[in-house]
Amino acid sequence: MALHVPKAPGFAQMLKDGAKHYSGLEEAVFRNIKACKELSQTTRTAYGPNGMNKMVINHLEKLFVTNDAATILRELEVQHPAAKMIVMASHMQEQEVGDGTNFVLVFAGALLEMAEVLLRMGLSVSEVIEGYEKACRKTLEILPDCVCSSAKDLHDVKEVTSLIRTAVISKQYGNEDFLAKLIAEACVSIFPESGNFNVDNVRVCKILGCGVTSSSMLHGMVFKKEAEGDVTSVKDAKVAVYSCPFDATVTETKGTVLINNAQELMHFSKGEEDMMEAQVKAIKEAGANVVVTGGKVADMALHYANKYQLMVVRLNSKWDLRRLCKTVGAVALPRMTAPTPDEIGHCDNVYLSEVGDTQVVVFKHVKEDGAISTVVIRGSTDNLMDDIERAVDDGVNTFKVLVRDKRLIPGAGATEIELAKQITSYGESCPGLEQYSIKKFAEAFEALPRALAENSGIKGSELLSKLYSAHHEGNKNMGFDIEAEGPVLKDMLEAGIVEPYLVKHWGIKLATNAAITVLRVDQIIMAKAAGGPRAPKQRGHWDKDEWDEEPDKFDSHH
Repeated sequence: MALHVPKAPGFAQMLKDGAKHYSGLEEAVFRNIKACKELSQTTRTAYGPNGMNKMVINHLEKLFVTNDAATILRELEVQHPAAKMIVMASHMQEQEVGDGTNFVLVFAGALLEMAEVLLRMGLSVSEVIEGYEKACRKTLEILPDCVCSSAKDLHDVKEVTSLIRTAVISKQYGNEDFLAKLIAEACVSIFPESGNFNVDNVRVCKILGCGVTSSSMLHGMVFKKEAEGDVTSVKDAKVAVYSCPFDATVTETKGTVLINNAQELMHFSKGEEDMMEAQVKAIKEAGANVVVTGGKVADMALHYANKYQLMVVRLNSKWDLRRLCKTVGAVALPRMTAPTPDEIGHCDNVYLSEVGDTQVVVFKHVKEDGAISTVVIRGSTDNLMDDIERAVDDGVNTFKVLVRDKRLIPGAGATEIELAKQITSYGESCPGLEQYSIKKFAEAFEALPRALAENSGIKGSELLSKLYSAHHEGNKNMGFDIEAEGPVLKDMLEAGIVEPYLVKHWGIKLATNAAITVLRVDQIIMAKAAGGPRAPKQRGHWDKDEWDEEPDKFDSHH
């Protein structure tokens, strides 16, 4: 008979074996705070233009070299439940405004750090939370007063360039002017008068080679594909799009054909050829001279396409096919039929071109307000181009945010110090115990200019005292001048370092909510992880040179 082992009395008694549970301030709250602090310290060094890059290798062994917090977190797969909440907050920021993810992390981390100090002083968690909520409400009231200017005309490339520049600087310091201009051109060219802007309409195509400064922008779309047939360029193209393979339709049913003599054998394949030719001819006669297909292109079909001078382009991705339909105004047809005039799309110029040593097919619109524009990124390595793509992403999102709300606030720590100053004085006017947490909320704002300074190799405290004295004199727009030697201030409105109002608004809101959610937890109960023993990894055949080659189909245990 098995010996019965009694369990410890208390909470653990109720749970299954292997469950963990932590409760109380020491075990749960401080533990959570510690995890979140470490997470925010990881991304804090990547904050701002002088932020360091992180090298992240994800579970598929893909290498990322970036200082974009959203990407770092997406690839890290954070396991800790409390840290996950902060990661979620930064994902929400990414979805809501597309930029300022690092702001959320650094700020939420700073809030939790301050909360720990308060809790160790002896405040209760609910008092800290109450103070934080009050301070957050007050901050969002004050924030509109920090607005220093607003965008006047979003159809003016020059103005848009100056507004997007800030978002690009933090990702690609050094190339910001060049990239901001590219992104501005791409955004403005597809920004309709009606004012609805869709982020998806700016495409990015990455082609190895040259340097960043060889990047360019086109109206229309660029695909890294070669044209299938002999025709490589068509002016004033009429485009027919098929979502099926460019091939003769095969019947679903099986049939047996009895052939008696050689004559019938000759006619047998000829019928198929004639049918194929008839189909291609019908497409040509409908007026189309470019065929885009989503599947494979049969040799026979290609032969007739060349005969009738049709340019054939094959796109593997359904997504690209749908996009292309939108660009040229075509309808994707599900089978090989001749398109009606309504279903044919139109494009000014379709041609095969070579960028570096990569063949690309370009669907180009001459008129300015195309439905889609493409930024062609050149770079020496894939990692670099991925990073530039993220910068383009942030720039385009900034444009979208500005379409929603044109107000701008000064960057580089100017807004944060202004808010910290005003929240501190608000805290002093509060009678209850929450005044401590309100002041700490204000102090948490200092983490951002401090991170900017420390990443640039400057003493944070020295910079903060200078910033405070400037703001007490009423210079609201004074921020940290990254380019100068030492802790030097600069008027951010004149320097052109401005951020959209909504980025900060949502950032503060989401970070505070995340921090409060983490603080509200006082017990962590983790059930035993499901799943039996792990399956052993299959080894290759013993006679293989490389272990990572495919394991043999037969069993190799002799």
